Amino acid sequence: MEIKKSPKADLRNKRGLLLEIGLVISLCLVIGAFAYTPKERTIEKMDLQAAIVEEEIVEITRQDQKPPEPPKRVEVKVIADLLQVVTNDTKITTEVDFAEFDENTEVIQQVEVAEETIEDDQPFLIAETMPSFQGGDLNTFRNWVQQNVKFPQIALENGIQGRVVLSFVIEKDGRLTNIQVLQTPDRSLSEEAIRVLNKSPKWSPGKQRNQVVRVKYTLPVDFRVHN
Repeated sequence: MEIKKSPKADLRNKRGLLLEIGLVISLCLVIGAFAYTPKERTIEKMDLQAAIVEEEIVEITRQDQKPPEPPKRVEVKVIADLLQVVTNDTKITTEVDFAEFDENTEVIQQVEVAEETIEDDQPFLIAETMPSFQGGDLNTFRNWVQQNVKFPQIALENGIQGRVVLSFVIEKDGRLTNIQVLQTPDRSLSEEAIRVLNKSPKWSPGKQRNQVVRVKYTLPVDFRVHN
């Protein structure tokens, strides 16, 4: 037996209508979703018991440079030269036995005086006529050195100070030579003292028995910093 379908019961004929109805419903849902706004909520009571956490704000600072130190008073003082004591350990004794002579014997002692010879290479520590500097003595030279010497910057920055002791020779032609460092707290101080001595003008040379001789001097220079 063949089953017959009613044309009205065939849903395929209504497919277009159902599609339009579905699109309309979807569009209404989308519009309703955009139109919906949530209700505003208000805080009726504030909890005053809640602890307020304060966060410390740390400023970002750069490392400050050290403030400039107050200027220090620098003093370079040329003091009196060191005393050098030169001793002669050679003893000359003459023994005469007077028992070999009677009372009538005349004793005549002849002493030969040898002429003093001056060695060219050996400088004198003390001469009959000491060298002179610009018409003055060693004190004049000390003042000249004190006016020309400068405190080395590297020694000043490192707090180095002290006494430099130098020795030098005044030649027969008045030049200042043979500068030697006998004592120094730092190389920078001794180099500054040597620099000044090398600039020394010529001296008037010393004399011994009317002969021009070399004379050796010792000169201390004090480098001091006073706050």
